[in-house]
Amino acid sequence: MRELIAFPCEGDTLIGTLDDAPGATGLLIVSGGNELRCGAHRGMALLAADLAASSVPVFRFDRRGIGDSEGANLGYEQSGPDIAAAARTFRTLAPQVKRVIGFGNCDAATALASFHREAGIDALVLANPWLGDEGDALPPASAIRSHYASRLRDPRQWLRALSGGINIGKAIKGLRKASAKSGESDNPIAARMAVAMIDTPRTILLAQRDNTAIRFERAWREADAIHRRDTDSHSFARPGDSEWLRERILAAVRAL
Repeated sequence: MRELIAFPCEGDTLIGTLDDAPGATGLLIVSGGNELRCGAHRGMALLAADLAASSVPVFRFDRRGIGDSEGANLGYEQSGPDIAAAARTFRTLAPQVKRVIGFGNCDAATALASFHREAGIDALVLANPWLGDEGDALPPASAIRSHYASRLRDPRQWLRALSGGINIGKAIKGLRKASAKSGESDNPIAARMAVAMIDTPRTILLAQRDNTAIRFERAWREADAIHRRDTDSHSFARPGDSEWLRERILAAVRAL
């Protein structure tokens, strides 16, 4: 059964949605960026319904300043109180829940890594974690290297270049960035995430051809088993992606 919930967070009222189910392990979905709790293409709403049908209770919410929730939008770096308030509300509304897994994509994954302990979250499923903005309009250097490595193996791309079908100026800028010394190996956000998640059970999911995921994998130095989906969709919206995502989350639920 789906229920709309209002709950407090530091003087503001947040809005969440509970898909209740009898399971003792529940999933708290944290939205990335300025995305509403329904998710891109209603993906999170559909995921919640599917998981609840498999006996997994699911709670989603809009953080302050997003969607139906009050307050100022302070960004993911200040979302710790919102996540904690949502986790408390989830446990109150679904008292059968003894363990909570936090799931987030992009900067929501980064926020969960940082704030899950204060929220009392027991385990994490992190998809395509965000490691910050590089400050230019180009993709991360690791993504550029991956992109050009693929293209250099494709004879059609050589024909495109010879016929003027490729923006040479843009390509040169990309190659310069790709060949420059990368700071991704000592990314400070990745380092903070690793410290914050010491001893926390976690599952890392990556869209294999997504720029954010490529950058994360090149920077991540921990010995995690990473699950990769052969897709370029950051929100896992291509055919078959949602089924793969659901199965990975169900596996994390069963493992806790």
